[in-house]
Amino acid sequence: MNINFQALGCRLNEAELETWASQFLKLGHQVTTDSADADIVVFNSCAVTSEADRKSRQKIGRLHRENPLAKMIVTGCHASLNSDVVKNYLGVDMVVGNHQKDDLVENAVDQFGLTVSEVEQPIQNSIFLRGRHRAFIKVQDGCRYRCTYCIVTIARGEERSRSIGEIIDEINTLHQQGVQEIAVTGVHVGGYGSDINSSLTILLAEILKQTDIPRIRLASVEPWDLPDDFFELFQNSRLMPHMHLPIQSGCDSVLKRMARRCKTSEFSRILEIAREASPLFNVTTDLIVGFPGETEDEWQQTMDYVGNTGFGHMHIFSFSPREGTAAARFPDQINKETKKERSRQMHELASRLKTTELEKNIGQTVPVLWEQKINAETGLWSGYTPQYHKVVSSDSCIQEASISDVTIDLDGGGGSVALDAGLKATTAGVPDLLGDVATEVFVLVVSAI
Repeated sequence: MNINFQALGCRLNEAELETWASQFLKLGHQVTTDSADADIVVFNSCAVTSEADRKSRQKIGRLHRENPLAKMIVTGCHASLNSDVVKNYLGVDMVVGNHQKDDLVENAVDQFGLTVSEVEQPIQNSIFLRGRHRAFIKVQDGCRYRCTYCIVTIARGEERSRSIGEIIDEINTLHQQGVQEIAVTGVHVGGYGSDINSSLTILLAEILKQTDIPRIRLASVEPWDLPDDFFELFQNSRLMPHMHLPIQSGCDSVLKRMARRCKTSEFSRILEIAREASPLFNVTTDLIVGFPGETEDEWQQTMDYVGNTGFGHMHIFSFSPREGTAAARFPDQINKETKKERSRQMHELASRLKTTELEKNIGQTVPVLWEQKINAETGLWSGYTPQYHKVVSSDSCIQEASISDVTIDLDGGGGSVALDAGLKATTAGVPDLLGDVATEVFVLVVSAI
């Protein structure tokens, strides 16, 4: 059978696709990136916002229209929150709740009568599906906290951690198959180990000890879960100096209504410790604008805090009331026009902060993981710095999955890449991989995991 995998939403959804793909491959089935060629389509849905709910519904309909003969499995948060409705969607053959995800492949084999033939060394699904040499590792699921705006904790349930041994084995297998960087992800990554007498600090220490994967990155981590000694781990250069720490608001009174467990002063202290550990530490964040009851004064406090704190990148969301959450019932809901204006203001600020973040890297020499050739005609390659800044190069000596040092320098535009402005870099100290010829590298975007 040809299996196609689709996802909306978080990196955790993508990590789960990789796990299922690997399981299907081991049973002798094939993975296809084209849903029209698939016998089975697996869709991992999202419901983090009302808009995500709507997009999930649209996606299911579109997948069915593209391939009406394919069996369709729908899972994820949209499916979990609306299971009775989703099972009646046109084209849906199987609905898998989040609590049943571990058994998705086994249940699909049983329900669809799939043949099974064990394969010892299947094609690595992460590379096959993603076309790059970076993989997401799901270390836990669920969250024990109940932020007043969040539907995901309801959809995902209580915290469940994978064993350290299982995680280590997966990372080592991926590394053997060509993956050079892993990103640790979950619903509540900082809560790892709460149910198995462990912790995120212990897990990362064991990954550093028991694997040789060159680069280890963390996805979104709630800031209140990080002890002061956590950032000592970043003395090991294999742990990338970039973290996504969602603040959600820069005003303590709003954070209290959100039931967030970290005050702005505590968040600032965390960033201070991170930047002491690595001066170029890139902190990215999430922020909600127009939370119920957010006054003009509270909004200005957030603008001032964000501007003074500085973030390399921001995911900015206008508050979306989700049925089943406490915030949906709060009084003083903010009107659409006000949310739109505040979103505009924050996006403008975020753009200025991103420029500042890029400028901090001028003159620095950093290793880049070259992931893929993005333009065959120009020979353009793309890759990422440890801080998760995306760069491109047209150097003909670059090898896929190689890691090489580049020195970042400011030289707007020019070269073989048409840019309005950019950061240019030249290779340094890597004659074995790239030769002695200088390589032009431009920072194109900064984005968060």
